[in-house]
This record gives sequence, C-alpha cells and structure tokens, in this order.
Amino acid sequence: MSTEPFTQEQISFLKEHMSQWLAEQSLGKPPMVYEIELRERMVRVEEELRNQRELIQYIIEQMDKRFEQVDKRFQQVDKRFEQVDKRFEEMRQDMNARFEQVDKRFEEMRQDMHLRFEQMDRRFEDMRQDMNSRFEQVDKRFEQADQRFLALTKRMDRLLIWSFGTTVTVGGLIVAILKLT
Repeated sequence: MSTEPFTQEQISFLKEHMSQWLAEQSLGKPPMVYEIELRERMVRVEEELRNQRELIQYIIEQMDKRFEQVDKRFQQVDKRFEQVDKRFEEMRQDMNARFEQVDKRFEEMRQDMHLRFEQMDRRFEDMRQDMNSRFEQVDKRFEQADQRFLALTKRMDRLLIWSFGTTVTVGGLIVAILKLT
C-alpha cells in the first residue's frame, strides 16, 4: 500500500460512486430513498438531541433548586452555629464573671488572712515584750537576791571571823585561867 495522497481523479471517482455504493449497502434501495431515509434519521436524531437538551435543561434547573435548598440549609446551619457561638460567648462571659468573683473572694480572704497574721504578729510582739519585761524583773530579783546573798555571805564571814575570834579569845582566856590557877 502506498501512503501517497489521493489524486484529483481518484477523489472525483469516489464522489461519483459513493452514493451508489452506499445505496447498494442499504439492501438495494435507490439513492433517493436512501437520502430520504437519512434525512428522516437526521430529523429523529435532531429531535432526540432537542429532547436530550430539554432533559439536561430540566436536570440543571432541578439541580439549581436543590442547590438553593442546600444553600438554605447551610444558612440555617450557619444560624445555628451563630447561636451556639453566642451561647459559648455568654457562657465564657458568665465564667469570666464567676472567676472574677472567685478572684475577689480570694483577694478578700488573702487580705483578711494578712490582717490576721499582722494581728498575730502584734500579739507575739506584745507577748515577747511582756516576757522580756518579766525576764528583766526576774533578772532584777536575781540581782537583788545575789546582793542579799552577798550581804548575807559577808555577814556570815564576819560572824565566822567574830565567832572564831571569840572562840580563840575565850579559849585563850580559859587556857590562861587554867594556867594561873
């Protein structure tokens, strides 16, 4: 087989005999009948295409309606989400208010505890000062007792000295009297 294009003669020959060959293929119908049959088929195909176009148009319209319904549902869902968002915002604000109240309570408790600790510190300071003054008084009493004890010790020392001196003197007198007699 050659790959060369058809010549002008071959093309003319094909055009002249094409309708005849096609008519022979359609069970011996003459070219005119075949042409009418082709036209009828074309009309039916065109009608079917128009029906298909109308059906497609109907389907598109139905899809548009369905999309509108879906869009309305999405709008309803959006509204519901907005309501949920509002509820969450209200809950968040309510929780913030409650947390602020709790914070205030804790602050009040902290201040109250701070005041109580200050009062306890004052009481401890008062007790420490009172104990210091009492210890000072006890120290003074011990000093007084020490001074009395020292005075008593001095007196005892003098008494011992006087007693010893008196004893030695009396002993010496007794020995002297005994020697003289």
